[in-house]
Amino acid sequence: MMASSIKDGEDAVELLLQRGADVTMTNNNGQTALHFTASKNNLDIAKRLIAHKASARTKDKRGQLPLHRAAAIGSLPMIKLLLSSRSPVNATDVDGLTALHHAISEGHGEAAMQLLREGAESDKRDLGGQLPIDLAPDGKIRNYILQSAEREGIEIQQT
Repeated sequence: MMASSIKDGEDAVELLLQRGADVTMTNNNGQTALHFTASKNNLDIAKRLIAHKASARTKDKRGQLPLHRAAAIGSLPMIKLLLSSRSPVNATDVDGLTALHHAISEGHGEAAMQLLREGAESDKRDLGGQLPIDLAPDGKIRNYILQSAEREGIEIQQT
């Protein structure tokens, strides 16, 4: 199912699905095709995998869900798809990072806002004691998130 991560891999994935490929199979790192698809923002393939019972709730060996990957690349459509497929918004990885931590640390303000709208907890600290907002790469991203959240009536934990 590595075809799920390549650009224009829809035909290969479709053939594999028609031949009964197991969408729940994991590699040595516990990653599924949906993890790779989320990392590469292959939305159409992600939809096909989910239609074939791929789970948005499977964690890899680092404790990451496909949602963590989608947040790290800032893909709003993928985030929405995974959340609508029951991915837990506040799940943490082995470092205590949530999808919100990943979105903010990579500078994806809109992705962070979408996660907050969907119930992401801004007060969850990672294993190093950092709040998601503490991981903003610069003041511009931090201010964007804080101001956007204030406009929408979303409270952001800052201390």
